[in-house]
Amino acid sequence: MSEENNNEFDDFDFVDHYGATVEVNHEDQLPDNTAVSALNCAFVGVGGGGGKMAKAFLDIGFSKTLLINTTEKDQPDNVDPKHMVLIPNADGVAKDVSFGKTVLKNNGAVVEDALRTKLGKVDWLFVMAGGGGGTGSACASLHDVFERYLASVQAEGRVIYMISWPTAQELLNPTIARNALSLINDVNKHTHVVLDNERQLELLRGKVGMLNMFPVANKTYAKLFNQILKLAAENSPVQTFDSKDLERTFKQDGRIFIGSTVIVDPKDPTLGAQILQNCLQRSPCAPPKGKPKTGTLLLVVTEEMASDPEVSKHLDAAMSYVGGRTDTLFTGVYVRSKLPGLIAILSMSGLENED
Repeated sequence: MSEENNNEFDDFDFVDHYGATVEVNHEDQLPDNTAVSALNCAFVGVGGGGGKMAKAFLDIGFSKTLLINTTEKDQPDNVDPKHMVLIPNADGVAKDVSFGKTVLKNNGAVVEDALRTKLGKVDWLFVMAGGGGGTGSACASLHDVFERYLASVQAEGRVIYMISWPTAQELLNPTIARNALSLINDVNKHTHVVLDNERQLELLRGKVGMLNMFPVANKTYAKLFNQILKLAAENSPVQTFDSKDLERTFKQDGRIFIGSTVIVDPKDPTLGAQILQNCLQRSPCAPPKGKPKTGTLLLVVTEEMASDPEVSKHLDAAMSYVGGRTDTLFTGVYVRSKLPGLIAILSMSGLENED
């Protein structure tokens, strides 16, 4: 090597002195998810309501879950502090969504650092928030932060928002109504799920007391969504819905709808109509609008059902019926030893946004 080249290297000898490599403290990184999932994913709850929604996923084994808030006074109970990200010097935003957006934007570096150090490498980021509060309703102001984080870890997925729409009674409060409208307008620009709190409470009234309605609603939705992630990771002896199918459904722009039902008699000739109607009526999600670009119908049956030619005929007819109402339908049929009936889980993606 020439003396001239040596001198060129000498121009950068300061790098050794200041350190060319930043040591990462892996003790800060959250453990891997124990919940079975076809996607390498994490859940982020923003604000009080979003934190409670995210905690439901943390409780079922999604260890890569963070709760971001502007105050420590509105955090769910029994959450390890390592899952918390407290925005400094905020002490809440008093339901002021404009102030909430300013606070979150000004602290984007705090959030981005927490995502990198605590979550490590994930492909999909599910961001949860309640419409009504000032912090959660401002969650989409962090979208650039979420995107930069995913790009930095070379993620193959995207950011998907899961937000809750206030009840009819809550919407009588003008501040809550304005905040919810601000949130829905922001997430309409991205892939998202809208959980309708009014519908969720209607499904639980008479079954659960007022004190536990929202915790049960959050837990029920988490278990429903988890079943989609779980089944997509499972090989079926009949028909498999795999991770690539799931990724394609989640990469559609627009709104996502998810519903489920139990059908006692799978030999009913109207099985397809029953599945579709029940899933639409008994879903925690806001009703779908427009024709979905992709749909997913996952059927879970007993060994007896799977061995019955007549049931198989009706299952095929049901999948054709539902498939005729979407541009592309992905299907999966899974077998269990004991069930209360035929379990059907329906999702639709690429739906139109509400005006």
